[in-house]
Amino acid sequence: MNGHEAAMRPPHPPEPERAAELRRRFADEARSERPDLSALCLLVGAAADGALDEAGIDAAQIDLDRLAGQVPFRPGGPRPWALALAELLGGRCGFRGTPADYQRLESSLLHEVLRRRRGLPILLSVVWMEVARRAGAPVYGVALPGHFVVGFGPPEQQVLADPFDGGRVLTGGDAELLVAGATGAPLDPSMLTPADPLDVVLRILNNIRAWAAARPERSDVALWAVDLSLLLPSHPARLRYDRAQLLVERGDFLTGAMELDAYAEVVEAVDGSAADRIRHQARAARSMLN
Repeated sequence: MNGHEAAMRPPHPPEPERAAELRRRFADEARSERPDLSALCLLVGAAADGALDEAGIDAAQIDLDRLAGQVPFRPGGPRPWALALAELLGGRCGFRGTPADYQRLESSLLHEVLRRRRGLPILLSVVWMEVARRAGAPVYGVALPGHFVVGFGPPEQQVLADPFDGGRVLTGGDAELLVAGATGAPLDPSMLTPADPLDVVLRILNNIRAWAAARPERSDVALWAVDLSLLLPSHPARLRYDRAQLLVERGDFLTGAMELDAYAEVVEAVDGSAADRIRHQARAARSMLN
């Protein structure tokens, strides 16, 4: 394997003991009064990359602090803030995305996005939000369908910027085009509300699961991503079914069958026929043991 191939090889999760510790810390942070977005993203990164130790986590936080220290002091209203962040992060530092970034697990890991200055829209938006927040900007994430951006200022003065495009400030028409391109539907004002930090983290984990789903040999990634998703205080109940299916796919037939039966009990109250189908899947998983 040459150096380029090694560099392209996705990271692998840490040893079980370290992984369990990271899950405990992730759960504690997610359930805290004010969850820290950068801390949660870095714990996701450590769950993905066994090479990311405590020193590496601290270094990433210090990097965010350093970048915030380079933002001009109090640029002004929402638009000057957006332009100042674009000039620093998109211009001087070169943070942006390319289509190839969608093929890399590293594009969903904050420490790697800080290192490579490349990533998915949502991770680049996390960089923008965390740097801008530290600098005192009125900033928040905006979860447009199919394309995450950042917002500055109150609703009546909202300015949107696209970190994937180097922080380009968007017009109303730009946002409408992004939504239409992703959904074919018009922009609804409800799409422009600030995203909750835990919803941001769940969306990041969903992206990681989608990356792994296209690579069956990396079901280990899908499993730890769904495990972290289940630790969030609010998550889709179907994640329990997804986890059970993953366990069966990975050959842990007994545990997978037990989790399918447990999920069937939950579903029974609202859809008896669906519960029966899930129990049938559990029996099929147990039969694989014979």
